[in-house]
Amino acid sequence: MTDNANELLVTVRKIYSLLELLAEDKIAQRDAKQRTALLEIVGTSAKKQKSVLLMDGTRTQKEIITKTSVNQGDLSAMVGKLHRAKLLTGDKKTPKLIITIPSNFFESNAKTK
Repeated sequence: MTDNANELLVTVRKIYSLLELLAEDKIAQRDAKQRTALLEIVGTSAKKQKSVLLMDGTRTQKEIITKTSVNQGDLSAMVGKLHRAKLLTGDKKTPKLIITIPSNFFESNAKTK
């Protein structure tokens, strides 16, 4: 890509992030049932929570394990539960959440409980 195209792409990503931030309340309302199910499945394990934040469809389960040190069996079981709850799209080997969550999703929900 040219420098101009790269710069444009970076700018578009920043704008998208800002729009997501502004729309977070509406997104949360729309996805309330899925977010509740996600919280129940993931629980309070920091490693599992970090793992979910990496589930964007670009990383394999093995890469997620390497980045978060989550137990392989725990991740596999959690991915299975997320898949059965219809919270994942695509291949379970490269899990991707069907909903978007902010990076502070688990912290903010722990405070409200």
